Amino acid sequence: MDVQGIAHAKWNCKYHLVFAPKFRRKIIYGKLKADIAKILSMLCRRKGVKIVEAEMCRDHVHMLVEIPPSIVCQVL
Repeated sequence: MDVQGIAHAKWNCKYHLVFAPKFRRKIIYGKLKADIAKILSMLCRRKGVKIVEAEMCRDHVHMLVEIPPSIVCQVL
């Protein structure tokens, strides 16, 4: 298990995210697929989120990400 630590705490926070276009249109392919991958990886890099695994299907995107607790607290 990949446990990381900050100050006096240990953490291992992984989240399964699914993104789907409106009405689950089958539009994720070709150039659009590459653009979506580039945008999602850039956003994760900016926020300090590690992409553990990702998969793009024709009508949705699956991502397993590791998010530090400090970022999760900002969202809530």
